[in-house]
Amino acid sequence: MSTPQGARARARQEITAAIKEAARRQLAEEGAAKLSLRAVARELGMVSSALYRYFPSRDDLLTALIIDAYDSLGEASERARDAASTAPPPARWIAVCEAVRGWALAHPHEYALIYGSPVPGYSAPETTVRAAARVGLVLIGIVRDGHRGPGLAGLSLTAGLRPEAERMAADLAPDLPPEAAVALVAAWAQLFGLVGFEVFGQFHRVVEDREAFFRHAAARLAEGVGLNGS
Repeated sequence: MSTPQGARARARQEITAAIKEAARRQLAEEGAAKLSLRAVARELGMVSSALYRYFPSRDDLLTALIIDAYDSLGEASERARDAASTAPPPARWIAVCEAVRGWALAHPHEYALIYGSPVPGYSAPETTVRAAARVGLVLIGIVRDGHRGPGLAGLSLTAGLRPEAERMAADLAPDLPPEAAVALVAAWAQLFGLVGFEVFGQFHRVVEDREAFFRHAAARLAEGVGLNGS
């Protein structure tokens, strides 16, 4: 039998979900910079004071949307990794990169929220870090498997970058060589640069077969982090 507390909790979850869904529609129509709690409340037929009980400020709502977007993207990358679990590391890497691209193309406004222009006046809190790290952790895990298995090939460092590379490795993946840490950060930036160019229309009249182009680029990124072979 449902308890009053349980019913209230479910009602709160449903209203919270409705608020976030209305906010996502506003993101699609107006962009993150124009997100307004009052506009969301009007769409849902709520008074602003009622909505503030769920999200005390615009920044609180933005943070919830950002965490949801990062988690959704992270889940997509983890599913792709798991579906390719028996494949060699380079194939797993490409599968994850393609999942990131697929998610971004299916959720362009949420992608813009987390990888587009910063929202004026908003600073993401530490609570977003765990969700934001999920894709990176998947990619690090694949490189770690390559390092433990066939090994990483073709990685090098200039002498001047070694102190920074050692710091990166200590922070991101202490069990990987510094050369791999630098390559991973560069590949991470290039991956989201490629995806962002496509999502934001920068490949218009430049790349026609974008799926084939992306797969080729993802394979080159795999080589760049030391993953060789098919």
